[in-house]
Amino acid sequence: MRYFELFSLPVNYQVDLTVLNAHYLELQKVIHPDKFANHSEKDQRLAVQKAAEINDALQTLKHPLKRAEYMLAERGVDIRSEQQTLQDPLFLMQQMELREALEDLPTATDPDAAITEFENDIKILMVELNQQLLALINSTELNELEQAADVVRKLKFVYKLKDELARIEDSLFED
Repeated sequence: MRYFELFSLPVNYQVDLTVLNAHYLELQKVIHPDKFANHSEKDQRLAVQKAAEINDALQTLKHPLKRAEYMLAERGVDIRSEQQTLQDPLFLMQQMELREALEDLPTATDPDAAITEFENDIKILMVELNQQLLALINSTELNELEQAADVVRKLKFVYKLKDELARIEDSLFED
């Protein structure tokens, strides 16, 4: 099943989520398992299976990181379950510095200001990486697709930082 085709979307890293959700709702009207309650057991099972596939496709296309991984896999560069490490020393240094800054947030003199500054740094990094990814991901050249895969690997680091920041914020501001 081709996810973009399923939702009648052009294959593109930038997805209009409103259109995606509208197509999803249209598909659900047709294939939702409740519509097959009075059908054979086989038809019910197929409807459940198809609904699960549609839900997986939706979740993949909604999330930029999953979408990029899917697009790369469709082009023959599957990094979805790899454990490869990055070979970019500058990026890894930057990540170490960001991790140290993240660890210092709870003890900062002004945690709100420190969190805001950290969030801004992450946003800038994400914009830069997304621009790089946009320039590479639609390529048919293996070299550029491998570069796009490296950008996705970097984005994984950034998403982990965002998740850890959210946990720190929750622990700091629980009341």
